[in-house]
Amino acid sequence: MKVLLDLFVTFARIGVLTFGGGYAMLPIIQREVVETKKWATSEELVDYYAIGQTTPGVIAINTATFIGQKTMGILGGVVATLGVVFPPLIIISVIAMFLNNFADSMLLQNAFAGVRVSVYVLILNAVLKLWKSSIIDKVGIIIFVAIFTLSIFTNLSPVVFVVLAAIVGLLTKMKKGATEQ
Repeated sequence: MKVLLDLFVTFARIGVLTFGGGYAMLPIIQREVVETKKWATSEELVDYYAIGQTTPGVIAINTATFIGQKTMGILGGVVATLGVVFPPLIIISVIAMFLNNFADSMLLQNAFAGVRVSVYVLILNAVLKLWKSSIIDKVGIIIFVAIFTLSIFTNLSPVVFVVLAAIVGLLTKMKKGATEQ
C-alpha cells in the first residue's frame, strides 16, 4: 500500500508541477523515476518514452502507466496514471472557469508567453538527456539523422519512425552477432 501511495504522490507531484504537456514532464520523470526512486533505469525510461510515443495517448501518461505497472503490476499502472492525471485535471477545470473573464488580459497573455518559452527549454533539456543515453554509436547517429530528415520532409506517423528505427537496430544487432561468431 505504501508503494502505491508513493506512486500516486510522485506522479501527482509531476503532474502538478509541469506545464507544457507530456514532453515538458520528461526531465522531471527522469529525475524522479530514475535518479530518486530508482523504479527504472535510464535505458528502460527511453524505451517507455519510445513506446509511449507510438501508443495512443499522451507520452507522460503512458510512461506513468508503464512505470506503475513495472513497479506494482496493473494496480500500480492505474494508480500512477491517476496520479499524473488528477492534478492537471483539477487545475484545468479551475482555469477554464475563469479563463473567459481574463482571456483578453495583456498580463495573462504575457504570462502565457513566458510559460511557452520555459516549456521549450524543458523540452530541449529532455531531448538532450535522451540524446546522451540513446545516441551511443555510429548506428545511433545514422538512425537519428535518417529519422530527423524523414520527420522534416514527410508527414509520416511517429509509429513508422519507431518501427523503422527498431528494424535497423535489430538488423544491426543480428549482423554484429553473425560477425562475432
